This record gives sequence, C-alpha cells and structure tokens, in this order.
Amino acid sequence: MNEERDFFLEFSEAEAGLRMDQALARRLPQFSRTSLKQWLRAGHITGAADHGPLAPTARVCAGDRVHVDLPAPPAATVKPQDMPLPFVYVDESVLVVDKPAGLTVHPGAGCPDGTLQNALLYHAPDLAALPRAGLVHRLDKDTSGLLVVARTEAARLHLIAQLKSREMGREYLALVTGVPPARGHVEAPIGRHPTARTKMAVTSRGRPARTDFEVVERFGTISLVRLRLHSGRTHQIRVHMAHIGFPLVGDPVYGRVGPGGFARQALHAARLRFQHPRTGETCVFAAKPPADFAALLAALKESS
Repeated sequence: MNEERDFFLEFSEAEAGLRMDQALARRLPQFSRTSLKQWLRAGHITGAADHGPLAPTARVCAGDRVHVDLPAPPAATVKPQDMPLPFVYVDESVLVVDKPAGLTVHPGAGCPDGTLQNALLYHAPDLAALPRAGLVHRLDKDTSGLLVVARTEAARLHLIAQLKSREMGREYLALVTGVPPARGHVEAPIGRHPTARTKMAVTSRGRPARTDFEVVERFGTISLVRLRLHSGRTHQIRVHMAHIGFPLVGDPVYGRVGPGGFARQALHAARLRFQHPRTGETCVFAAKPPADFAALLAALKESS
C-alpha cells in the first residue's frame, strides 16, 4: 500500500495545549517539524470541519480534528526509468497519456519506483523541474485511461485552475453491478473511512463530491455507465456508485470480483477535455477501453 497522504487526525488529551506543529510532529514522527510547518502554511493541513488554515503556533485542544492532504514526493527525488508509455498527444506545453491499468501514478512508501512519474521523467526530463513531474490529477493504480501532464509551470497552474473551477471535463466508462436508473447523480461528501484506513467512504466529515452518471447499455444485472466528475476525491466514482448500491464490477475494495474472475475495478477514463494553457484552444481526447475491459464487455454482450 502507498504511504497515506490524505487522512484525518484527531488529537487526544496527550496533545492538548501543544502548539499545532508540535502536536503534529508527535503524531507524525516520520516527517520533520520543518516540513509540517511548511505544509501548514501551504494549506496541506487544514481544519477538518471547514478546511480553513491552521497556524503552526495555534494551541491544540483534545478532540480537535485536522485534515492532512500531503503533496507527493518532489519530482527531483524520483528517478527516471525507461518504461513504455502510450502518449496520445505531445507538445511543448502538455502531454496526454493513456495510462495502462496496473500502473501506479507516483511513488509512495509501498511503491518506490516503476510508476508513471518515473516513466515521464525518462521520456521528458524537463519535467524534473515541476512538482509531481507536471502531474495535475491522478487515476487509481488499476484504473486505465487519460491523464494530462503539464510541461511548464505556467501550464501546470493553468490546468490546476481548470480542475478547481470544473472547466476540465473528465468522462469515464464503468461496468457496475445492478440496474441503476437511466441517469442520475450522486452528491455526497467523501472522506477517509472511520475504521478501515485504506478505504474512503461517504461521511458527513468528508469533502463535497458530485458524480453524474447515465446508463449506456444493460446486460442483465450488469450495466455499462458513463460518468462525469464535478470533483476529484480519492476513489470518488468507486465510493459513490457503491454508496447507491451499484458497485463497480471487479472492485476488490468496494465491490467483488467480477464475471470471469475480473479482479480490478472496471473503470476507464475515456474522455478528457481542457483548454490548452498556451493557445486557449479547447482540446478533446478520447481513448478506447483496454483489452481486458473490452473483452469483458464483448462477453457480456454475447451472453445477454
């Protein structure tokens, strides 16, 4: 498992009265106090209720909760690796990659290399100058599909602004178990699961999230759906669809192994739309589902 970088902490009586940076250093000894101060000032550690800023000198009370959303390791610490990457588009400002299922996006404690970030640094060494090697959004390891990568700081900031303002369009295809309505949406806050720390969940203490969906085709008790994101929470589609009773086929965390032993979530980032950060042109890219997804889809069509 990757090192947790997005989670909640609740302080106990033992930390009461300490400065915020002192209390965090006690609870998170794997990080330096200097780093924790920097993350507080940069807004990576905020109040859990309103996600407001926290001063390093603020005094902690028992029961106080904070939301910790740490940045990925700097690109400079990640080594380039010669790995094949399916590029969909390349210019001097952006790259668009069709990420294979099974490829982790960036290194963590349980995955130090062999990631998309390692491969990007090999194919485009200039990315070493940018945070996260220019990655502005992520896909789960076992989710396939389209990602945009910035090649300049100006492009990175422009794309991040589009994500935050919801101007960037991200459309997914998924196979779900059950018979959902023809179209609908899920609007429910997502946060760390209260007891299973590797999972996310719909929780009142989570961050706002919305997912729109529409059924493309039905195969008995399995449905092909198209989904659009209005936010980018960890595991958002997987959590939202499971929450309304239609978990993704093959999802090992929120569902179950799918037909024919399909043992990863049947989720593919099929379409990506953004404004080009240099030209202002609207860019639209599409990627067909990978072979395993396509084979499962064909088998369902044949048997239905």
